[in-house]
Amino acid sequence: MAIEKVDALVVGGGQAGIAMSEHLGLAGLSHLVLEKKRIAERWRSERWDSLVANGPAWHDRFPGLTFDDAPDAFVHKEAVADYFEAYARKINAPVRTGVEVTRVTPLERRHGFRAETSEGIIEAETIIAATGAFQVPVFPKLIPETPGLTQIHSTAYRNPEQLDDGAVLVIGAGSSGVQIAEELMNSGRKTYLSVGSHNRPPRSYRGRDFCWWLGVLNKWDAEFVPGSEHVTIAVSGANGGHTIDFRKLADRGMTLLGMTRSCENGVLAFSDDLAENINAGDENYLSLLDEADAYIEAYGLDLPPEPEARNIGPDPECVANPLLELNLKEAGINTVIWATGFVRDYSWLEVNSFDETGAPIHQRGVSSVPGVYFLGLPWQTRRGSSFIWGVWYDAKYLTDHIVKQRNYRLFEPAAQ
Repeated sequence: MAIEKVDALVVGGGQAGIAMSEHLGLAGLSHLVLEKKRIAERWRSERWDSLVANGPAWHDRFPGLTFDDAPDAFVHKEAVADYFEAYARKINAPVRTGVEVTRVTPLERRHGFRAETSEGIIEAETIIAATGAFQVPVFPKLIPETPGLTQIHSTAYRNPEQLDDGAVLVIGAGSSGVQIAEELMNSGRKTYLSVGSHNRPPRSYRGRDFCWWLGVLNKWDAEFVPGSEHVTIAVSGANGGHTIDFRKLADRGMTLLGMTRSCENGVLAFSDDLAENINAGDENYLSLLDEADAYIEAYGLDLPPEPEARNIGPDPECVANPLLELNLKEAGINTVIWATGFVRDYSWLEVNSFDETGAPIHQRGVSSVPGVYFLGLPWQTRRGSSFIWGVWYDAKYLTDHIVKQRNYRLFEPAAQ
């Protein structure tokens, strides 16, 4: 059987893979996008039922297609997945679903790579790893398996009804953790939330969504600062969108806890850092309000004042006198949900372009190995890189680099 050959092979059919296909097509490069499941599969099967996009429809999209939803709406996850399928059809993206790439190795003594897939061998001059950084759920083995206690990652959570009766502990207070915890509390569950360091932007301020503020203040284009990749963002588009205020969640009955540290004999220990984490989130929130006010003043914008947005309530009891230990059984906790993020998995890509931790070695997505590219990484080129619109611009940058390198090779002498 003849080996199929293309200029570029894109591995992953989510937002990164579809964005890459558009730019490769416009550049006239033959390519394939291989996706082991369905287009944008994680939106469909690895997120909870009520999830919506964290940015409004006018913002979290590609330039070439709008959502059917109202511009200010927060689009449901199924509609987001449908959007990417529609976009793939719009650009005639050569996507093959149900095809898994199991191994990629460099060709010997010539440019290009050999990809072993579930449907045969493909050779490509260029490989684009468009699987992003959110591949394998992080599931710390901190709490031993215990009869009567269910532990799941946030990717396995669907709705409150799936869980056993009893209280729930959510560990991790980024966007996923805090939204899941709030949904559980609203359903009548006694809910505990372990809160680490985080940024806490306003959902909107003075009539404009925080996505707009980050844009006009040029924060989406902020470049990487060491350590910033570890900061979670607590923001929500649920129920029409609202600002996450941990103090208000506690006032409504949620018990906040510091960072989860250890477990012994069914008793969890927490760091004494809850107030510090809450206060740091408040500082981040207020600093954005300050910058927004200064922008409005500098440009004379007619946006209504919102002084009440600066009202920070008193520390609730669980923050003023935090629990440092919690007996899971005595608290009636029958479920622990780990909203602790993901780790990367590039085990299929056998090239010398990773550091000792497995992180890609790259500059703006351009690998240290010629012909290998990464797309969809947090802070790949800027703060917005891992967001829907941001990955589209990063894909254009990578395509321009691929074309430039191909043009250089036109003057390369023939191999012996």
